[in-house]
Order: sequence, then C-alpha cells, then structure tokens
Amino acid sequence: MNRVSVTEPIVEISHLCYSIDGLDILHDINLTVNKGDFISVIGPNGGGKTTLLKLILGLLKPTRGTITMEINKEKPSGRFAIGYVPQHVNHNLSFPATALDVVLMGNHKPGRRFRFGNTAVDRDHAHQTLERLGIGDCAGRKIIALSGGQRQRVLIARALVSQPKLLVLDEPTASIDTKGQTEFYELLVELNKELTILMVSHDLLVVSNYAKSFACLNRRLHYHQSFGSSVEVFDAFYSCSVEEMCPVDVISKDKSGVMNEADHD
Repeated sequence: MNRVSVTEPIVEISHLCYSIDGLDILHDINLTVNKGDFISVIGPNGGGKTTLLKLILGLLKPTRGTITMEINKEKPSGRFAIGYVPQHVNHNLSFPATALDVVLMGNHKPGRRFRFGNTAVDRDHAHQTLERLGIGDCAGRKIIALSGGQRQRVLIARALVSQPKLLVLDEPTASIDTKGQTEFYELLVELNKELTILMVSHDLLVVSNYAKSFACLNRRLHYHQSFGSSVEVFDAFYSCSVEEMCPVDVISKDKSGVMNEADHD
C-alpha cells in the first residue's frame, strides 16, 4: 500500500508585495513553508531576500498580501515559534559577553537578561544547547576570542535555546572559511531532522548539496523542489532580469522539452 505524503504548512505567504516610495521591492510573492522543509532562498544582491525574511519575522509589514503564521497556533505568543540567526556583520565583539551569556539572551524573557537573571534550569539548557552544537567547551569564553565558525554556532544556539519550530538564517556562512562552511551545513542537515529551516544564501554551488528545495528570488519568486546543474542555474539566474521566466525552468525545458514541476507566481 502506498503512503500518501501529508504536508503541514507552518508559514503561508500569499500575493505578498512590499514597496518603498511606490517602488516594488517584492512583487506577488507566493510561498508555503511546510514542516520539515529546508528551503534555501537564493538570488542576486538587492533581489529582496533579507526583506522577505524581515516580513516573515514581523519586522516589516506587507504593502499588500498576507503572511499566515500557522506555527503560532502551537505557541500563541509567537515569541518562541521562530529562531532567527541574522547576518554575521557589525557585531560588537568588544562587548564583554561569554558564549553562554549570548545563548541565554535567546530566552527573550523581559527582566531576565544575561546570566544573573536566568535560573539554573535555563543555564543547564543553554549548556546543553552549546554541547549539542559541538562547542560546549566555549561556554565560558568571550565572544571576541572565538573563531567565525564558533560565533555562528553560538548564534544558532541562541536561536535554538527557546526551542523554536522554524529556524531562519540570513547568510549564515559569510564569515566562515571553506572547511567551516561544510561542517556548518552538515550541522544544519542534522538540525533539519527536528526543525524546519529557511535560509538565505549566496552559496548556491555549496548549498545545493544540502537544501531540499530552492526559492529563486529577484523581486519575484519561483519555487523549485529540485533542479539539475547548479552551475548552469547559477550562471543563468544571476544574468536574468526580474521580468524573465525563472532560469531554472528555462534550463529544465531546454533539456527535456517540457516544464519541470515547479510552482509559478
């Protein structure tokens, strides 16, 4: 007997538009994030990738369209539903915080900031989260003393300590060397066994080995469960205009004579 795959939407985006001074940054975006997905959002600089994440996180409001957060039904406050790892830029490394201090900030509990405001249970859970990410020995070390890869793991631990259902990452490997990037993506694959992941990345040639599906975003969005040659997609995507057909579909049609099973907007 064949089993029917049942999808469980946790974020549904419908006809989403975002404009600044009348200029569309994002136009008619449709995307469903299902439980267990590992979606990589790819596209050129200025294509709207970070803006899309900020809209999902509620940091920006859509000009038109809707974002339905089904994930919030499990956690009504929505406070712990999403773990967010921002771009690793402009961090104040001189701030006198240890890795454990940073992770404890992920609890987001008013009046209980930093280590002295957290319970023994909170601290134990933070230690366990660092151990899970392979950097338990960094708990007492200052952030400034850690490598780029270690700091990114600390930021992920901060996002995970509140036990979210969705992990959102924005260019998470920007400050990590090649070896560290491979280890980082392998870590994400392990986390994806328990978490849904939505990640913005420029590293198409690398992330294509790890993500389950891709959203090509350049003002408009085209979603794909799979594609062929990542090199061809990379070359085509970064040379296309926002009004053209998605290059992934063009490549698929050229090779097979028929369109692949991609969702179109």
